[in-house]
Amino acid sequence: VPQGQEKIGQEKGLIMTRDPKLLEKAIQPERLHETLLDLLDIYSPSGKEADITAYLEKLLRGAGIAVEHQEVEEDRYNLSAAMGPGEPFLYLVGHVDTVASWDLEALGTREEKGVLYGLGSADMKGGCAAMVEAWLALAETLQVDERPPVGLLLVVGEEENGDGSAAFLDRCRPPWAVIGEPTGLSACFSHYGYLEANFITRGRRSHSSLPELGHNAVESMLRLLLHLGKNTLFDRDKSDVVYSIREMNSSPAGFVVPDRCETWIDLHLPPDREPMIIQEAIRRGIEGAHRYIPDLDVEISFDVSYGGYDLGADNSMASLLKEIYADLNIPFRQDAFRSHSDGNLFYAAGTKPILLGPGSLETAHTSEEQVPFREVLAAARIYAALCLNLVPEKTDDPAVK
Repeated sequence: VPQGQEKIGQEKGLIMTRDPKLLEKAIQPERLHETLLDLLDIYSPSGKEADITAYLEKLLRGAGIAVEHQEVEEDRYNLSAAMGPGEPFLYLVGHVDTVASWDLEALGTREEKGVLYGLGSADMKGGCAAMVEAWLALAETLQVDERPPVGLLLVVGEEENGDGSAAFLDRCRPPWAVIGEPTGLSACFSHYGYLEANFITRGRRSHSSLPELGHNAVESMLRLLLHLGKNTLFDRDKSDVVYSIREMNSSPAGFVVPDRCETWIDLHLPPDREPMIIQEAIRRGIEGAHRYIPDLDVEISFDVSYGGYDLGADNSMASLLKEIYADLNIPFRQDAFRSHSDGNLFYAAGTKPILLGPGSLETAHTSEEQVPFREVLAAARIYAALCLNLVPEKTDDPAVK
């Protein structure tokens, strides 16, 4: 950035200043493929990310890249790196953890016809591998004084409570972030909100051969869920709220009528839906259930709640991405990210997060989780080209944001 140019963190506009194909030869498909296979072979559920962070640190340091540890808790840390002048204007963000597996053999790594299968392949080791490859290409191709003001952040804990990103945001809040969640390479400038509803019903134990002497908490829960299902909020044909009954369990007590039942429901809310309004609607529905369910004893809590957001499609980052996609001969698509992610945390902290990565949510967390390698390669090229062109346009037009 020339001396005297406006500080890059105070964005006015972004323009294409360099050929996005400049790094085409620097992106190494063989190296990227090897990195992704190595990541897939490392089991890294939330809370047990030490092996994968050690691997990535060794890979980056081996390329001469300075890597910083950011402690999240004892023996758990994020990895971060930065290049270019001043504070990074944009961070490439990937989470290295996956959901836990109950059957590693069923979720083992394999490759068929250019598609890689395995736990975390889409969510989001494909995105992480692409970001690391983009970073290596930038570091190898550009002289120090040519490097853009960007950062690389590999976080832990996204699949649980987002503690890795929360630790990063306590100390750094960049203007922009690109998060490599599986979007099929669509650029998601809008993001659903998320609400976790926890229901507990209580009853009275009795021997299971004498149910009339007890009060079955499971029956109460089932009746409550059926009652709530009549609310238009839970009408899948009419409601814009996406919900899933994720888990249900009762008190294990042998051959007895259960006296406790607990259920978790995931609710994904369109960007313009306020979680608090949905919470109140559910509470009102429960209040009405007492008239229809005898002796209902229920409590509800909402321990996890994130608002959605919409950055709009009319901004300089979207314009820049359109140009990059066109020059790389990749169809440009925009969408809303329907799940929850660390994007909610970044937005709440004041950063503008774009979700953009290889693979799709359709197979994530399943035994058929997969990512096409061609998408991983395309993502690496997109990330590298985006970083390469982060030079602010000088303009006095306040409409350019």
